[in-house]
Amino acid sequence: MSRSLSPLQTERLILRPFERSDAEALFEYQSREDIARYHFWEPRSLEDIHKKLDDWIPMTSLEGEGTHASAICLAEDGRLIGDLSLCVTDAEAGQAEIGFSLNPEFQGCGYAFEAASAYLQFGFEQRKLHRIFGRCDARNTGSWKLMERLGMRREAHFREHALFKGGWDEEFYYAILAREWQSFPDRALQMEAKPVLAGGE
Repeated sequence: MSRSLSPLQTERLILRPFERSDAEALFEYQSREDIARYHFWEPRSLEDIHKKLDDWIPMTSLEGEGTHASAICLAEDGRLIGDLSLCVTDAEAGQAEIGFSLNPEFQGCGYAFEAASAYLQFGFEQRKLHRIFGRCDARNTGSWKLMERLGMRREAHFREHALFKGGWDEEFYYAILAREWQSFPDRALQMEAKPVLAGGE
């Protein structure tokens, strides 16, 4: 029987598995052109999101390869404000990719940094990963600046390597090793994540 990812709590957030009731909150920002612009998908309809939840809800396993997916929620009222994923691409070599998006209404408050920090901690401490990487469109300044703030290194800049939404794609790749994460000078500033215990203690 495989183990499942439990909700994680940081100072201001709860990162929990997706639920059917999340559809409306996801639609609030995933239907936006400015959010879809740098993703492989187009703005999603409510029907699209209900279909995606079929995939996201089971993404909680702590075994082998696959994706852990979490809703980013405010601890104070439970409101869903974004989504986060960690895709284990090679379990034997300890390789995984992190991804994230946030409702623009809540950007600029440090929530993405807080959530992504918790997932790096989860990946390196609980999953015992060796390397976590992320990628983004080179124009997506907010994304690559966040990865740099997390202590991730820019490993590559792919220029016009693929066609993306009618134009040439330029992509940045960032990564951080477990030992780099342990010694990152600003790690003390990152929000420590802890499991949410039964009863909300």
